Amino acid sequence: MKTFYDLVREVQKTGLCHHCGGCVTFCTAINFGALKLGEDGRPTYADVEKCIECGICYMICPEIGEMDQEVRERAQWALPMGRVLETTVARAKDERVRRHATDGGAVTALLLHLFEAGKIDGAIVTKKTGLFRRVPHLAMSRGEILDAAGFFFDSSHGMSLYSGEYSTYSPSIQMLGQMTRRGRRRVAFVGTPCQVKTIRKMEALGIVPTDSIAYVLGLFCSGNFVFGAEEREKLEKLGGFAWGDVRKVNVKNALRVHLDSGGVREIPLSDLGFMRRFACQFCDDYSAELADISFGGVGAEEGWTTVVARTPLGRAAFAHARGEGDLEVYSREKNPKFSSEAAGVVAELSEKKRKAGTERREAMESKAVEVRG
Repeated sequence: MKTFYDLVREVQKTGLCHHCGGCVTFCTAINFGALKLGEDGRPTYADVEKCIECGICYMICPEIGEMDQEVRERAQWALPMGRVLETTVARAKDERVRRHATDGGAVTALLLHLFEAGKIDGAIVTKKTGLFRRVPHLAMSRGEILDAAGFFFDSSHGMSLYSGEYSTYSPSIQMLGQMTRRGRRRVAFVGTPCQVKTIRKMEALGIVPTDSIAYVLGLFCSGNFVFGAEEREKLEKLGGFAWGDVRKVNVKNALRVHLDSGGVREIPLSDLGFMRRFACQFCDDYSAELADISFGGVGAEEGWTTVVARTPLGRAAFAHARGEGDLEVYSREKNPKFSSEAAGVVAELSEKKRKAGTERREAMESKAVEVRG
């Protein structure tokens, strides 16, 4: 049985750790207390003597191949971009939601709909604490969901919220801690592909805290980036703007910087290698292929979101939100092929990322790597 020690050797010391926090999430949620997130965002031992070497932290890591086949079979995954029941282009119908959002506000509108319809009693989102900083947040009201809308490019926010907000035993025992006290038992989780994969692995194992996750909403992901002082300065020069003038940032086929003046600066993603996280070079999932429903700006006109429904649950949620008037779909009169064109773009980018990630991983594994420590 491999343990966290092996996870450190195989994932962290090779630079493949995404900082998703899944291993810490599980260990903390069941009160083992052996692991914690270090100051650098990487999982580490909190108390090595508390580790019972169960091996679950190793199995649920998105960079470890164990359980991949089982997870894909459960999701009915298929090439080129995972299971697809429907692809469309949509946006929030409420203009107030769109003002807060980045690419049409479809994610926010769906979360608000699910919350107000009583389908969820909370949502794991990210809350902005600065231009380059967002932290995990359990939104428990319409206002909190709306406040979390919008996207400011930063590094992967991880899933540390569960560690701080949830305290549980095994799946056969009722959940304890703050989640129980707050009465949140039907939560929507919004995350990147690596985080979604960890959630699905935990679900396959039937372990906490995934018994509280009602919906998994995935985000298209070109990679995570580090915004240090040097990186910010270089971006200003590349894009010809000042961060003090930035209104919002989003990603389509380029990094799009929206200015207060109304102008937009575009920086090709190919120019951002200097700030891309090393582990993201080896990721093979662009469109959150294991989610119930996935969202992203590519393939859609400005102000709209491409939406990929992957499970009956995700498709039903979208259909209900549209039927109730919380979401609107792009007009076929403007472009009768909008759906197929969007699907084509997502499929193309998915294949491109899968190929690049696979080739880089094979090249890395073909080299003799000595791991010390």
